[in-house]
Amino acid sequence: MTSNLVPDSEYTGLLAVLPVKLRALALLARLDRPVGWWLLFWPCIFGLALAGGVVQRWDLALWMLLGAVAMRGAGCVYNDIIDRDLDAQVSRTALRPLPSGMISVRAAWVFLTGLCAIGLLVLIQLRWEAQIVAVGSMFLVAAYPFMKRITWWPQLWLGLVFSWGALVGWVAITGQGNAAMYWLYAGTICWVVGYDTIYAMQDREDDALVGIRSSALRLGGKIRVGVACFYILTIIGWGMAIWSVRPEKQALVALVPVAFHLAMQVTSLKADGSNALGHFRSNRVAGLLAALAFLVVGAASQY
Repeated sequence: MTSNLVPDSEYTGLLAVLPVKLRALALLARLDRPVGWWLLFWPCIFGLALAGGVVQRWDLALWMLLGAVAMRGAGCVYNDIIDRDLDAQVSRTALRPLPSGMISVRAAWVFLTGLCAIGLLVLIQLRWEAQIVAVGSMFLVAAYPFMKRITWWPQLWLGLVFSWGALVGWVAITGQGNAAMYWLYAGTICWVVGYDTIYAMQDREDDALVGIRSSALRLGGKIRVGVACFYILTIIGWGMAIWSVRPEKQALVALVPVAFHLAMQVTSLKADGSNALGHFRSNRVAGLLAALAFLVVGAASQY
């Protein structure tokens, strides 16, 4: 299975013509793999949209997009600094800039500081309540790289981190939390656990050899069942969030497209993980479908 995996760093497109050092920084921040910042950005839109503010505050949505790109990059840089020795032992990640020697650890820390400065610029665009919520994620972000060493469910911790934007987006519009926001957060956490379990299928052999833990290893031969359960919980959580905003059965119909998409992911997922990367990447579309559902419901709730 390992030999068929797509390498973690690919020198294609614009990256192929960049100077070596700039290319290393771009790869370090995963700018060659935009799916990561899309998956960080969508929860922000979920919160803005369900709160009914994404149209009026389209400028805030753009700021959050910039923040998602910068902070996803910062998270990747930090994760690679912590995991550089482990990455060197995994075939898919051995070519990353730090384990391969393309860039020094010191340069990585400097780059990380710059990305965080961009994040700070985005932070000051938010109302103060949302700023406090956003800063509250820092502990979760800092602890994430260590979770794969101490728990079989680092994907759950990633869910707490990658779903945080739903809280920030909601509070940025409303100034406070409520049941809808917490249901939205819970459903999004389950979505992240599901798709990141699919992603982790690629590394099962190497992870087992070097002692890295993951939900893909924990679930063993029941990965499809496990992912299906998390996706069902996703739709339940999102459905409860919608119901909390607009308690009408027809409002739940907005979730049918994304529910169908997630169901197709599960039914077509191969047990050997040979199509895991494509299924993981398809969650960009799942995020878009969910965002449209929350946009429709959130806009309708304003009338």
